[in-house]
Amino acid sequence: MIHLFLFAWFAGQAASPEAMQHLQAGLEARRQHQVEMEITEFRKATESDPNLAEAFVNLGAAYMENHNYGAAIAPLKRALELTPDLPVAHQFLGYALLAQGFSAEAIPHLQRVGALDALGIAQIETGQLTEAVSNFTAALAQRPGDPDLLYYLGHASGLLSKSAIDNLLAAHPDSARAHQALAENYFVLRQMPQAEKEYLESLRLRPDLPGLHLELGQVYANSAQWPKAETEFRSECKLRPGNAEAAYRLGGALLQQGKAGDALPELKRANDLKPDMPETLYSLGKAASLDGDSATAEKAWLQVIELETNTALAAQAHFGLAGLYRKQGKTARAQHEMQEFQKLQNAIGPPRSE
Repeated sequence: MIHLFLFAWFAGQAASPEAMQHLQAGLEARRQHQVEMEITEFRKATESDPNLAEAFVNLGAAYMENHNYGAAIAPLKRALELTPDLPVAHQFLGYALLAQGFSAEAIPHLQRVGALDALGIAQIETGQLTEAVSNFTAALAQRPGDPDLLYYLGHASGLLSKSAIDNLLAAHPDSARAHQALAENYFVLRQMPQAEKEYLESLRLRPDLPGLHLELGQVYANSAQWPKAETEFRSECKLRPGNAEAAYRLGGALLQQGKAGDALPELKRANDLKPDMPETLYSLGKAASLDGDSATAEKAWLQVIELETNTALAAQAHFGLAGLYRKQGKTARAQHEMQEFQKLQNAIGPPRSE
């Protein structure tokens, strides 16, 4: 699309007959994907008319087509000396400078044409992380699901997060938030004793800080210390009764200890607070089944299957339904669910353990 724009823009410009001949030859070479010929013809056009911005833009573009970004910089700069408001020259020069590592110099050119993706990359490299996150978010709104944009948004956000945490640890090393940040890092590294120590210190400093009991509970759950996990999740539920994850985690910890009857109301509450979460529904079905509430178990597992397809969680729901129907003497339905379970198990492997 840029090449077509260049051609249309060039066509109305005045040029000497010799420069015009070389420009036309260069554009014809571009249409035939003969990049070396493009470069030769556009260079001759610049030599024929050193004041013709069109020739310098096209020469820079030809170098970029050939991935020779360093060589593209000089003709593109010359084009802007001749025509300072030329958008395509700013765009190409911004890309060429960025490709060569001159990120700070590239930024004003990229800003001028609104090249949000390239601008975000340049801002990462110059430490302007907040601006980079903003630009990648805006670019992603224009191109949803773009894998490069998703990568760069995640990368910039991660760097921004690290920068903020580094500042926190440097400025307030003994604060509850600093200990929480250290605990979260240890948790990611699966260093659970260190994570526990930091969370406990954070709670000592600020016992009512939202989220701390939930995170510490997950440390205990990760190491299968279910009574301790239950205590922390219950504390979080007391602090934040409207938090669905805390209710779900508490229900899960109770289930792990065989307390299906106690788990059931917590999982129902989690589902009421945040409906249609497959993990919650599966655990709700499991707790209901163990507690003898077949109707609730069937309803929950059928919802899982509606929400999930070709996943391990869907396979578990089919397996649970097969057992439920078998107990009820519904042989045909039990066989159907077992077949669906086996089909998914063969396709995706065995379901994850509970």
